[in-house]
Amino acid sequence: MAEQAIPLRTPDAAEPLIRALPSNIEAEAAFLGAVLIDNRVIEELNTPLRPDHFFEPVHARIYERVLSLLDRKAVVTPVTLRPYFEADEALKGLGGVTYLARLTADGQGLLAPRELAEQIYELALLRELVSVGRTLVTKAMDTSESVAPLEQITEAEAALYAVADGASNQQQAQNFGEATRTAIMAIEKALNSGGHIAGKTTGLTSVNEKIGGLHDSDLIILAGRPGMGKTSLATNIAFNAASRLQNDLAAGIEEKASVGAACAFFSLEMSADQLATRILAEQAGISSESLRTGRISRDDFQQLSFASQRLAELPLYIDDTPALTIAALRARARRLKRKHNIGLIVVDYLQLLQGTGRASDNRVNEISEISRGLKTLAKELQVPVIALSQLSRAVEQREDKKPMLSDLRESGSIEQDADMVWFVFREDYYVNNTEPKLPTESDPADVHEKYEAWRQKMEQVTGLAELIVAKQRHGSTGRVRLRFEARITRFSDLAPDDMRGAVYDD
Repeated sequence: MAEQAIPLRTPDAAEPLIRALPSNIEAEAAFLGAVLIDNRVIEELNTPLRPDHFFEPVHARIYERVLSLLDRKAVVTPVTLRPYFEADEALKGLGGVTYLARLTADGQGLLAPRELAEQIYELALLRELVSVGRTLVTKAMDTSESVAPLEQITEAEAALYAVADGASNQQQAQNFGEATRTAIMAIEKALNSGGHIAGKTTGLTSVNEKIGGLHDSDLIILAGRPGMGKTSLATNIAFNAASRLQNDLAAGIEEKASVGAACAFFSLEMSADQLATRILAEQAGISSESLRTGRISRDDFQQLSFASQRLAELPLYIDDTPALTIAALRARARRLKRKHNIGLIVVDYLQLLQGTGRASDNRVNEISEISRGLKTLAKELQVPVIALSQLSRAVEQREDKKPMLSDLRESGSIEQDADMVWFVFREDYYVNNTEPKLPTESDPADVHEKYEAWRQKMEQVTGLAELIVAKQRHGSTGRVRLRFEARITRFSDLAPDDMRGAVYDD
């Protein structure tokens, strides 16, 4: 065991008690020796071992170079490594480049390479835990007025989550090679998906084609006026992603290869049973209103029962706690990520979240804090976050009711923090509100013509919806036409032969 002295005082000790950080240099050397003898060892690892998990800096650099060469399909041996370490000053202290050959001398690491990798990984986590604990104690001892204890608790929980997730707090920067490998994996996933999806699926082919799926670490703002169906669309997407993951796992596809995702749905407006009723209504093809009032037949109830059984194991987790703070939401999301490995978060809706006490005196500042917090959450958990948002009433004052970015309510920071901004727009909602009086036989011709024009317009737009992609960091903006079944609150792709889509352009 290599030792690094850290002075820790005990209550009764007059002198510092010297302890070593958890590490095992011999295990690191044995594992590297096994890798240099048989490069296939790395392919068989169950542990996500990274260079920064090694305690000895020289071992970390050797492992990083090994990964780099393997990524180029090169064979890695002490001989092929030698040119990269001839000028390494730290390696000279261990005997120079001959140390590389000594790593493979006895080959004992080949007896249990997985166990060695697990020990290296676990010791690295313990060292991170020591670092988090030291920082936590130092900050907790600060009693100045500028200190916010609740913020410290949130930061501590985030740091502990990072340790539990295997992240290194000391690894502040990622080299370009690692970033490139991650990007190539995403591109390969899109290529193999068949649907050109680089991220998680929305379940809507037309939307996937426009945005390439929901990308990890993205904040997506889904906005619309009341009655447009933004909650319905968010619920549809959450269900589609969770259902795709469930089906892929049943088909033997690994979770990391699936474009589906377990989903956490934070519903600050509707209760969990109300959301469940919506999903059941959609899947059973029965009106939500009929379900609430009990006006269904025995056959409908049996169909509903079958749908309920089919959805019982759906990886969709609903949290309907009201008046959540952004800090509490992030804490709950971390727990769900740790427990269920969620891959998508939906928040309904942003304006019902609360900020910290400091920001609550100014609503604009509070909304800014919340939108930043949601973006931070997306990056921290490496999942897409869909946050629903209200629009200002300015939309209603215009002749053209289609929303714009400037309509986002209460703060421009929502637009700034978001990677994508979507608007849901249904023209039939507004056309229906302009219905003229039903004419009688005694009414003049122009009254009949006016009503007939309204009826034809209503026929053209009923059941049609637009998803307006007003901002997209990964691609172009534009509109996606969808079908909306108001009776069961379901969005779906337009049928190829639905010619109303062309009429709807006007």
